[in-house]
Amino acid sequence: MPAPHPAPSLLPHPGKLSSLGGRLTLDRDTTVRALPGAEQAADLLRTLVGHPAGLPLTPSPAGRVVLALDDRLGGLGEEGYGLTVAPQALQLRAAHRTGLLRGIQTIRQLLPAEALSGGAAGGSWELPCVEITDVPDRPWRGAMLDVARRFQPIGYLHRYVDLLALHKLNVLHLHLTDDQGWRMPVDAYPRLISVGSRRARSQKGPTGPDGAHFDAVAHEGHYTKAELRGLVRYAAERGITVVPEIEMPGHVRAALAAYPELGNHPGRQLDVWTRWGVCDTILGVHEEVFDFCRAVLEEVMDVFPSPYIHIGGEECPTTEWEDSPAARERAAALGLAGPADLHGWFMGRIGAFLVERGRIPLGWVENGAELPPEFTVMTWRDGTHARAAARRGHQVIAAHHRATYLDYAQSTDPSEPVAQPGAPVPLHTVHGYEPAPHDWPEEERARVLGTQVQLWTEYARTPEEIEYLSFPRLCALADRSWSGGRGDWPGFVERLHHHTARLDALGVPYRPLDARSLATAVSASPSAGTARLHP
Repeated sequence: MPAPHPAPSLLPHPGKLSSLGGRLTLDRDTTVRALPGAEQAADLLRTLVGHPAGLPLTPSPAGRVVLALDDRLGGLGEEGYGLTVAPQALQLRAAHRTGLLRGIQTIRQLLPAEALSGGAAGGSWELPCVEITDVPDRPWRGAMLDVARRFQPIGYLHRYVDLLALHKLNVLHLHLTDDQGWRMPVDAYPRLISVGSRRARSQKGPTGPDGAHFDAVAHEGHYTKAELRGLVRYAAERGITVVPEIEMPGHVRAALAAYPELGNHPGRQLDVWTRWGVCDTILGVHEEVFDFCRAVLEEVMDVFPSPYIHIGGEECPTTEWEDSPAARERAAALGLAGPADLHGWFMGRIGAFLVERGRIPLGWVENGAELPPEFTVMTWRDGTHARAAARRGHQVIAAHHRATYLDYAQSTDPSEPVAQPGAPVPLHTVHGYEPAPHDWPEEERARVLGTQVQLWTEYARTPEEIEYLSFPRLCALADRSWSGGRGDWPGFVERLHHHTARLDALGVPYRPLDARSLATAVSASPSAGTARLHP
C-alpha cells in the first residue's frame, strides 16, 4: 500500500491543520453517507477520488465517509470547510456546497499521488488523520486562457478545469475572441464563424530585426454552443465559474473580417489577422455597431450564466477614430474632448446594457483611461492601477503582468521554449505577488476581489505547451491567493516538491524544479518591466 504524503504537502496550504496521528484506510468496502444537500458533492467524490483509485465509494446510510452541509459553519463563507480524518471515519462539513467541493480536493491531495492517476485495480489507500479548518483569503482566484489565438479542443478545456479545481482556483476566464480568431458561434452573425474562426497562417516567434516570419499552416476552430454549455456545467460541478470574454472595441480584426461594415472603413475587406501584437483596426461608433455588440452579448449571456461578462477594452488604438469624420462628429455631438474619449463612452454604453441585463461588466483597465463606475476592473499594467481603481470605488481583480502573465519565460535558462518577449516571470515572483498590499488602507484592500494568472497563447500552441508554461507557476498563485499572508516561500517550495508527484500522476508536463526555476527575484520592480535573478 503506497504511503501518503505528509499533510503539510497540501497545496494550497490550509488555514488551520492539526495532525491527529494514525491513518484512515479507504478500500472497496468503504461507503459514503451524503446528508441532504451533499449528494452532488458525493457524486464528485466518486468521480475524482473513487474512480481513479479503483474504489466504488457506494452510497450508504451507515457510510464511514460523511459529507454534510452544516449551517454552524456559516462563518467560513461560501468556500470554507471543515475536514476531520480519524482512524475509523472521515467527516467533511461546510455551510455551502462549494465548500464541500473544496474539501474534496483536499481529500484528493491527502491520498498518495498514485491514487490520482487512474487505472488502479482497487486495493486500499491510506490517508493521514488530520483536522482541517480552511477558508480562502480572497473570493476571486482565477486563470485566463486565450483560445482565440490558439484554439484548443473542448476536451482539453475540461482537463484544464480539473487542474484548476485541484488547486482550488474558482474562475476560468475564457478569452474567446481577438484579432486572430473568433471561437463562439453567434446565430445572428454566422460569418463570425464561417470567416472569423479561420486565419490563413500564423506569425512564428517574436518580430525580429528583419520583420515577422510566418508559417504556412491555416489555423481554425470554434466551439458549439452545446459544447460551451457543457463546459459551464462541468466547471460548476467542480465549483468553478466560467467567465467569457468578448473583446471590444479593439482586438476585433476577426469580427471585422467577417463584417467589415462594423468598422471605420466599411468598404475595406480585411483578413483575420495573422500577426501578434496590437492591431489598429477597431470597431466604429455608429449605431449598427452597438446593435452588433448587444446581439452578441445576448447570445453570450444565454450560454454563460456567470455574474460577470468580460468585454476587454484594452489596447485600443484610437487612430481610426481620429481619422474618421463620422467618429469625430460623434465625439463632438457627445461633447467629448476628442475621439480618444469615445473609448470610455463606448465601454459605458455596453456596460450599462450588461447592468440592465443583471450582469456585472468586467474590463481591463488601461493607461490614461478610466472605466465607468459600474465596472469591476482587471488591472494588468502596474500596481498603481489597482490601487487607483480601488480608490475610485471599483471592485478590482489585480493581475499585474510582471507577476501573473505565464506566457513570459520561467527563467533565464537559454533552453526555455520561445515565450513572450520580455524578462522572465519566475516562480518566486508569482508566489510573492500581493494583489492588495498590507500598507494600503483597509477600505481599498477590501475592494480587491483577488487575482488570476493569464496565459496568452501566441507562443503556446498545444496543451503540452500550455501546461509547461502554466506549471508550477499556477501552483504558486493558487497557494498565495488561497492562503494570503499565510503563504511563505520556503514552505511553498517544500510542499511543491511533494506536489510534483501529483502533477506527474496526472500527466502534467510541468517545468522541472531546479536552481534556475527556484531562484529568487531581486532589485528590479515588476512595474519597471524588467527583472533579474540571483545566480
